[in-house]
Amino acid sequence: MARYRVTTGAAALPDDTGCAILHVDMDAFFVSCELRTRPELVDKPVVVSGGGPRSVVAAANYPAREFGVRSAMPFSTAKRLCPQLVCIQPTSGLYGEVSRGVMDIFRDLTPLVEPLSLDEAFLDVGGALRRLGATPAQLGARIRERVVAEHGITCSVGVAKVKYVAKLASGMAKPDGMVVVPAAETLAFLHPLPVSALWGVGQRTEEHLRQQGLHTIADVAAAPPARLRRSLGRAVGDHLWALASGHDDRAVVPESAEKSIGAERTFEVDLHSRAELGLELLRLAERVGATLRARGLRGRTVSIKVRFADFRTITRSRTLFTATDVARDIHRTAVDLLAEHAPTGAIRLIGVRVEGLDTAEAGEQLLLASAEPRWRDAEVAADVARSKFGASAVRPASLLSPREQ
Repeated sequence: MARYRVTTGAAALPDDTGCAILHVDMDAFFVSCELRTRPELVDKPVVVSGGGPRSVVAAANYPAREFGVRSAMPFSTAKRLCPQLVCIQPTSGLYGEVSRGVMDIFRDLTPLVEPLSLDEAFLDVGGALRRLGATPAQLGARIRERVVAEHGITCSVGVAKVKYVAKLASGMAKPDGMVVVPAAETLAFLHPLPVSALWGVGQRTEEHLRQQGLHTIADVAAAPPARLRRSLGRAVGDHLWALASGHDDRAVVPESAEKSIGAERTFEVDLHSRAELGLELLRLAERVGATLRARGLRGRTVSIKVRFADFRTITRSRTLFTATDVARDIHRTAVDLLAEHAPTGAIRLIGVRVEGLDTAEAGEQLLLASAEPRWRDAEVAADVARSKFGASAVRPASLLSPREQ
């Protein structure tokens, strides 16, 4: 792999002819965002986490990973692995703000940007090369430079002919590097890798392939497709054989329409009080409603997610007469669902989600006989106030702390 890797400031770049697909992945994104204002912690093991007994690690920097600390690991486990671990509380709104700035850098180069999450995306730069007077690898280097200069964090870039190989390459580039896989060397790059590197191969499939004597991607590529179909099923067998042979016909698809928007919270201590849970549902409904309005969306279905103390989890939903982006409507429906489907019992997590989304321009059903006040107007006014004076400028009175009241 060393022959493919490009370091910062490299004088020469590998042949990237025909390699129009880039995969860009931020390095330890959440932690990197926080460390911009905490440079004294850069070389220390750091995680972003709530830090409580039930918190999980949202992200770990590379010094922490050397101790075996990983994202999604319980914070208590991470602390046992690395007693000197530094925990930073997540900063509300920070990661979305940085992500939007990074995605804007991508879209300055090409409209064909397919975000996979806040911190990674595919880009198809094939149509932009002549306009920008650059090669794919040069654009990858330009992205890395701009992300550091404009946002103070680093990213890793994979450059390849197809999406799957570009994603593999960016993983091998970490941290803070770029890997270019020349189109003519795609198979030479892929074939020495273990079967676990194939996109879609989990632990069980990996074990099954190894039992069949297939240990590397080269083994899968050399296997007769009929054998893979008999062993794995037609769809999976054909999929893995195609990837192992360097084929991936999927195009980069610019942002697809969102299917749902939600928010949830895990409690440090199980909650029994339905009054307290009602307030938490209000807090979550406020977040969901504000996000819907900011994105110009409304939804017709409100759902709740409830996880009990024994980890049993339920989801329940209700479809409304008309689509909404109003927190009051979302909250009222969520409270009714909670009362109907989880009237008793200790709860460790609760969430609210709105589904069946459509653009706000699709119209709003007017109930002419309704004497209800225009709650949406009030919430839009609150959005404007919060955008000017901060997130806590306007809140429902019931969410104020006793001291604030």
